[in-house]
Amino acid sequence: MARGQQGPPTDWVTRAADDALRHAHEGDHEGALVTCSSGASPSGPVHLGNLREFLTVHFVADELARRDAAVRHLHVWDDYDRFRKVPAGVDASWADHIGRPLSAVPDPWECHPSWADHFKKPLRDALHALGVDMEEVSQTERYRSGHYREQVLHAVRHRDQIEQVLARYRTKGARVAQQVASSDQEAAALEDSVADAEEAAGGTSEDLARFPYKPYCRGCGRDTVTLTSYDDETTDLAYTCACGDSYVTNLATQDEGKLVWKVDWPMRWAAEHVDFEPAGMDHATPGSSFTVGHELVETVFGMPRPAWFGYGFVGFAGVQKMSSSAGGAPTAADALRVLEAPVLRWLYVRRNPKQTFDIDFGPEVVRLYDEWDALGRKAAAGKRDGAVLAHERASSTVAAGPLPVSPVTVPFRVLSSVADVTAGSADQISRLVSDVGYPHDSVADLEPRLSKAMQWTTEFVPASDRTTVRAAPDAVALAALGPRESEWVSLLLQGIPPQGSLALDEVTSLVYGVPKLARGLGLDDAPTEEVKADQKEFFRLLYHLLVDAERGPRLPTLILALGPEKVRSLLGG
Repeated sequence: MARGQQGPPTDWVTRAADDALRHAHEGDHEGALVTCSSGASPSGPVHLGNLREFLTVHFVADELARRDAAVRHLHVWDDYDRFRKVPAGVDASWADHIGRPLSAVPDPWECHPSWADHFKKPLRDALHALGVDMEEVSQTERYRSGHYREQVLHAVRHRDQIEQVLARYRTKGARVAQQVASSDQEAAALEDSVADAEEAAGGTSEDLARFPYKPYCRGCGRDTVTLTSYDDETTDLAYTCACGDSYVTNLATQDEGKLVWKVDWPMRWAAEHVDFEPAGMDHATPGSSFTVGHELVETVFGMPRPAWFGYGFVGFAGVQKMSSSAGGAPTAADALRVLEAPVLRWLYVRRNPKQTFDIDFGPEVVRLYDEWDALGRKAAAGKRDGAVLAHERASSTVAAGPLPVSPVTVPFRVLSSVADVTAGSADQISRLVSDVGYPHDSVADLEPRLSKAMQWTTEFVPASDRTTVRAAPDAVALAALGPRESEWVSLLLQGIPPQGSLALDEVTSLVYGVPKLARGLGLDDAPTEEVKADQKEFFRLLYHLLVDAERGPRLPTLILALGPEKVRSLLGG
């Protein structure tokens, strides 16, 4: 490369892809399939914070595909996790299923085979719309089919070594808890938290309570079991259950349980040859399943730890009316109702994963679209930098190609403003959009952005900010107009034809020009300070007479939307 010449732009995706390839080389499978993995428990709606797990891995896998590497985005559904509690809105009788695998809990809404499937389906649909192509595996199927049987036996044979690692991190976790606690109450709470983590990993003082494998009861299907004996020679594991039954399961021939979480995760990394898997920043804490897993995958399962980084929290704003999540955080499906797929992808790819950010469904949506459109124009002009690279990653994928966008790009603020004043009539919006300078052949040329603007205007613009056109003239206000105000209204009516179509440029010139004409100036003359003051009062008057508000959409757009006859009627013409 010549001196002073810059190479192609790079970003966090580029660096993570480099790390994944480096790991594949270290794992002695260079040239084979590079595995980028994500995982999620389908215990409830997968919200926009969880979506970062999926999209982070997707962007890295897509970058590797751009390099023609053999790559897969492996997504693991942790549907063999236990059902922990009955959420609000679900019949209390579902408490009977607590302790059973998510895949074995019936769907209370009776639209899917199981609780797990109920929450997988909407996310799958949203990810498909986002261009995310994944190879999905079910932990229920993996365990029940015996796919992990050898790994289970290996972990059990090395249970003493595993326990040494877990014990060391439990000690570290307790020490950190004592260091960060600022009061006795906080210290007690943190110690309880550590104890809970120990219990989740099989933690009590008895040897079998530390056993790395836990069966689901053959009788009731719950994990409310106490292990009573294990025979290394026969691999028979005996247990009693809170339901009153006792059984013996043979780990070499039967598949009735799973490894505890802190062992399951590193086992999976080794079994699937995972080269890259990120995690939330909370997993970087001492004793977390991620830090423990990193040591276990190398010392017990003989594989190098995956390349990884921690990603930050995603918050939400302006979601008070988010209906489908009903009391919970918004999902990808919710966001796609108002955001084009590339725009939603862009929110995640443009920032370093360690950065936290909020997704705002209020007025910020308008500014977001403006910023996205400006970046699109920059990319179309041939600019090459990190921002444009993020735009490219958001706009298309190797597997899906370019993601759907409107054939005719109309600013979101225009579409939402027009949708507001036309009460959401798509045909009327289409006509008005052409009138304001965005010609197109049909409503289809404005999709999908038009529908998203209409949805946003309906759901996320507060009633106090909506435009309500008067049904009849305000006779009292018209009768009370002073001489100057009457002249303004008269001049405006003279410039608006009784019927027919209006042109945006003409209406704009007239609306801004009426105060000029009233002071003896021409429409094209520069406004004086007096004229500028008159314009503000004139605009306020028009808003009051047309929509009974102090402000609203741009007056030229509002007048075009209402049409000559309606405007003349409301102004007493």
